[in-house]
Amino acid sequence: MTAPALLAIPNVSEGRDPDTIAAIGAAFASDAHDDAVRLLDTHSDGDHHRSVFTLAGPPGALAETLIQGIAAVMARIDVVSRAGEAAAQIGQHPHVGAVDVVPIVYLNPDARGAACAEALVVADRIGNELDVPVFLYSELTSEDPLVPGRTRADLRRGGVLGLAERMAAPHAHLKHLKPDFGPPRMHPTAGATLVAARPPLVAFNLQLAAPATLADARAIAALVREGGEHGLPGLRAIGIELAGGVAQVSMNVERPFEVPLATVVRAVGAHAHVASAELVGLAPAAAFDGFPGDVPMPGFDPARHLIENALG
Repeated sequence: MTAPALLAIPNVSEGRDPDTIAAIGAAFASDAHDDAVRLLDTHSDGDHHRSVFTLAGPPGALAETLIQGIAAVMARIDVVSRAGEAAAQIGQHPHVGAVDVVPIVYLNPDARGAACAEALVVADRIGNELDVPVFLYSELTSEDPLVPGRTRADLRRGGVLGLAERMAAPHAHLKHLKPDFGPPRMHPTAGATLVAARPPLVAFNLQLAAPATLADARAIAALVREGGEHGLPGLRAIGIELAGGVAQVSMNVERPFEVPLATVVRAVGAHAHVASAELVGLAPAAAFDGFPGDVPMPGFDPARHLIENALG
């Protein structure tokens, strides 16, 4: 097939059960769907309790595959029942749904319109066919592509229970939390789903060497994220603690062509020793320009994890 024009990157709130993850991956990759769509990568993380699936296909082909895969997720994952559990049980990564986010990613500006159209079709079908409330974010909530719209963080505040409470309390300042598609209530097991169209970002984690603590990771995240004292543009960051007490700065690099990962490593490394790095999903090759050779990244394979190579 020719190089696909768009990516779809559904984030699923399950990172620990290999059988469930495999079944969902098989649903996204099923031969019963459009054979122009390919599953390029699956990245699962037990600490974050999240799996990230990367699909590629031409405009007009992704929606059907996504709907079939999301239906498989809904048959297996109940985020509402586990929403009241401790963070270690529900996972470190903020989320509001079984399928938490479904960004449609365009790889060049000329494909932005096609990505927006595909995202709106996906959002409409999730809401109306699967009965899950859908909230748009990022460029789909802004008339100017250079001006950020509603963010994931806005919608994820308080998690599943927080969003459900805000949806049920239609005060004047909460009107923006009425779903853009689907029912006005949370799905009883699947919660809600967030949909966007956007250019590539890089989900990137840095593990800090001992004796760094959770408090250190949180402090560093506050310093380096956009708006922080030493903030980088387009960088979203939180500090978490992994199993075994390892402190991690977990980030989304939203402007990887302007802020390569080497810059992010230097910014975090100015405050603590970086033990290792982790890429979640795929990234454009330019994001790795000048990446330091002394920072290990277990599991990283340029042939599979750089977008340009994965597309072939």
